[in-house]
Amino acid sequence: MNGLSALTIAMAQYSQLAIGKPFGNFANSVRHIVSTKSLQGTHPSLVIFPEMHLFGTSGLSEQQHDCALESSATDFHDELTDNLKQLAEELNIWLIPGTVVEKNPEGGIYNTAPVFSPEGELVATYRKICPWRPFEKYTPGDSFTVFEIPGKGRIGLTICYDAWFPEITRQVAWMGADLVVNLVRTTTPDRRQELVLARANAIVNQTFLASVNAPAPEGVGDSILVDPEGKTLETLEGSQEGLITTTIHLDQVRRVHETGTAGSNKMWEQFHPGEKPIPLPLYAGSIDPERWHPQA
Repeated sequence: MNGLSALTIAMAQYSQLAIGKPFGNFANSVRHIVSTKSLQGTHPSLVIFPEMHLFGTSGLSEQQHDCALESSATDFHDELTDNLKQLAEELNIWLIPGTVVEKNPEGGIYNTAPVFSPEGELVATYRKICPWRPFEKYTPGDSFTVFEIPGKGRIGLTICYDAWFPEITRQVAWMGADLVVNLVRTTTPDRRQELVLARANAIVNQTFLASVNAPAPEGVGDSILVDPEGKTLETLEGSQEGLITTTIHLDQVRRVHETGTAGSNKMWEQFHPGEKPIPLPLYAGSIDPERWHPQA
């Protein structure tokens, strides 16, 4: 394996922080993760938190919940964003602080995953395409996001219910994602099915997949990390708080593409240039053999 592709990640199945709590509470939590693991010789390069980690509304009525989210929404030109930039730079990490509530300039709010680099820059954002309707009132996003960690690989983003729509994970895999990060806040018994989907999405796209859920009472836990052939590498069984810290080698994705899943299935080679496109009426589109390969 090419050692340059080794990426140490920390998946924090940590309790949600209430809106209005001092940012220092979150900052100290991240500092503790990085310092503790660094002392153990496993300094994490990428630290990930669950969906809406910084926007807890526990105990509020539905109306209060909606008002609290809208009044705290960011435009990424505010104190919260500056604090997240500074924290990532201070700790020399790639930071995905869960998702945040983003202002929609046309009215309403997005559920958005931001990514901050070790240089203290906001390098990527992804707006959740599939809010869990009718319960979530976010404006759906309309684009896909991947970002590059130099010398390591490419990371794609999805949020919670997106995982139930396989075309979303397929799109970010096609965009070259070596690891798909799915930020989750699932409170319902269908987390059992989501664990199956995590493995299935990893298998059919030949990519690593990290599904990071919140613990009780904001979620049911069961965070999971899956390799490109569907093997569960790490899991936090149950709904308690916990932390997964592990090193993965993202060049395993390219090896699986070349040799096939279980040495057999080379699904990215299924369609050949020059073959007739296959209509997909559901999306008024098609599988175009000229485009059937991951982007480099």
